[in-house]
Amino acid sequence: MSFIRHHSNPEEYNREEPEEDLLFDHYTLRATAGQSPLRLDVFLSNLLPFTTRSKIKNAYETGSITVNGKETKLAYKVRPGDEVKIMLPYPPTPELKAEPIPLDIRYEDESLLILHKPPQMVCHPSFGHRSGTLVHGLLWHFQQLPKGSSSQEHPRPGLVHRIDKDTTGLLVIAKTEYAMAHLSKQFFDRTSDRRYLALVWGDLKEDKGTVVAHIGRNPSDRKIYAAFPNGEEGKSGVTHYEVVERFGVATMIRLKLETGRTHQIRVHMKHLGHPLLGDKEYGGDKVLRGPSTKAFQTMIHQALEILSRQALHAKTLSLDHPVGGARIHFDSDVPEDMQTVANMLREWSAGSKH
Repeated sequence: MSFIRHHSNPEEYNREEPEEDLLFDHYTLRATAGQSPLRLDVFLSNLLPFTTRSKIKNAYETGSITVNGKETKLAYKVRPGDEVKIMLPYPPTPELKAEPIPLDIRYEDESLLILHKPPQMVCHPSFGHRSGTLVHGLLWHFQQLPKGSSSQEHPRPGLVHRIDKDTTGLLVIAKTEYAMAHLSKQFFDRTSDRRYLALVWGDLKEDKGTVVAHIGRNPSDRKIYAAFPNGEEGKSGVTHYEVVERFGVATMIRLKLETGRTHQIRVHMKHLGHPLLGDKEYGGDKVLRGPSTKAFQTMIHQALEILSRQALHAKTLSLDHPVGGARIHFDSDVPEDMQTVANMLREWSAGSKH
């Protein structure tokens, strides 16, 4: 039987859904009865004709290929009944027009780049954003770098993950195929560590907690998402949070994601009854807490004008470097709009206690 024919059988070829903000695919492939023993790398090449031998090799070297749940050699002969799993990063962005967009780069070497994304910047080109994205700016940046040799091409931006247009914070960009495979594996295994900071409406009852609720399209507005605590729709979502500072009418919290769904923090905090300040899509841009006094109303309206977006910031990022494996850690300052609003809330909270 031709191995390419396995591609059309869902029992033998399964492209599992990726987590929305993590840019890789996870495949499960099963060898059918009557199949002759075939080298693992050849088996994968036949069943995944859209990928290359070099990508398969990188996946192998980063531990992203298993046979029956165990890592093995590429020379292993796949036999009937074997289940092969492989994780592949999304392919590099196709050729786009580079644009001279300023980038706030915090670290860069031959393998990766760490940058701080401002608000109003979309990470990746899409139907509604054909220019002005982070990827367009990265292409320009890479074209300005000197080539290592006359035959070496400029790197192309490999996005491992992304954050919302109006969320600020740290992102890692892979500059080589090997780094892309290595970093994608860390995000898939959750050995990388990302922490967010947010301002939410209200005073949370507990100092720390976990929100567990599936996330899927909102049935009444398909442009946004909703929480389904009974798991009747969507995909699983788990968000851990802890209180950093209380302001009475609002709270600053630190968050860690166990899954990576689109708008996960924003949806989960709204589900908890504490939407993010300034979040227009999830009801946080209205005055939801506090007294009706003129002083408070004036202060909070000014705060929302200053913020003009969801108060969410990807503050820290820790991961293992693809070359050498050393653990590297990055921290970023809270953006000015969030810091200003936090100061306003802090001053109001202190004054209201007297």
